[in-house]
Amino acid sequence: MSDVHTSNKSAIAPLRAAMYDFDEAGVRAALEAVIAPDAVVHMCHPFGDLAGPAALYETCYAPLLHALPDLERRDWIVMAGPDEHGGDWVGAGGFYTGTFVAPWLDIPPTGHQVHMRFHEFYRFKAGKIVEIQTLWDIPEMMMQANAWPMAPSLGREWNVPGPATLDGIVPGPWDADRAGASRQHIIEMLEFMKKHPSQGGPEVMEMERFWHEKMNWYGPAGIGTGRGIAGFRNWHQIPFLAGMPDRGQYLDEITYHFFADGDYAAVTGWPDMVQTVTHDGWMGIAPSGRKITMRSLDFWRIETGRIRENWVMVDILDAYRQLGVDVFRRLREFNKARVQGSIPFPVGES
Repeated sequence: MSDVHTSNKSAIAPLRAAMYDFDEAGVRAALEAVIAPDAVVHMCHPFGDLAGPAALYETCYAPLLHALPDLERRDWIVMAGPDEHGGDWVGAGGFYTGTFVAPWLDIPPTGHQVHMRFHEFYRFKAGKIVEIQTLWDIPEMMMQANAWPMAPSLGREWNVPGPATLDGIVPGPWDADRAGASRQHIIEMLEFMKKHPSQGGPEVMEMERFWHEKMNWYGPAGIGTGRGIAGFRNWHQIPFLAGMPDRGQYLDEITYHFFADGDYAAVTGWPDMVQTVTHDGWMGIAPSGRKITMRSLDFWRIETGRIRENWVMVDILDAYRQLGVDVFRRLREFNKARVQGSIPFPVGES
């Protein structure tokens, strides 16, 4: 008999297949089959919290399918495991893609193929999804439409790749010892990360002990990718800590969920960060002194005992919202002079 975590991964396989060959009837049926009617769905800003599969489809997928009529989902990570609180999770990462021919969330269409990374975490109970936490990289869509109205990223913006080892769709059976080692490596790494800057300089993090020298840190659009420890520090960590030096000091306000599968580990918290924007500000936002929360859904891949790849998604738009910045209003103002409307599909077909 299959273990529960392998069974849970198998349970979302029909949904993933339906979204690969995306059509309304197939996707609706797949959502209804695997998601409990009263499931809590935590979506990124601006969607908010929803309840059940029908609301998820109508609010999120139907408008996206209208904008990208040849919509397609591609997964490059599917892993599962138990958290420290007794919950059973499946984590999936990949991207949605298609031809962008109609406005979506006021982002003007391009007539070209676009990609939008997703990290989607599903909590299972008795074979059904009872909670979903989802981050879609909406700023990535804005950038491809040349419509991003905020500060440019420090890191590299691109179509973030899947695992270099091409083994992110982790097969069963679930190995408790191997998963436990991966999970513990990440927990210990984060404990050392939190020592800086309150307990010393960068050396107290012992980065070389936990991270491979050729690591890739795949941040969300708005931050971008950093290569190696220097790239991670330059394009993410230094600006992040300069603007929010009190990060890691409000752990009593956070409930983490760590789980692992083979060489992959994941974490969520919804939120899993609390800090105050002060000092130099962050992402071009002036310091406001406001305490904010952040939603982050992360995957790590461990290779020869160290982290080689780290996929990080943060609800950047929700962070701006908490700081009093309406990115969507700015988007509309930024793109007032562009021609509005849809593009005939298939594009260019006479």
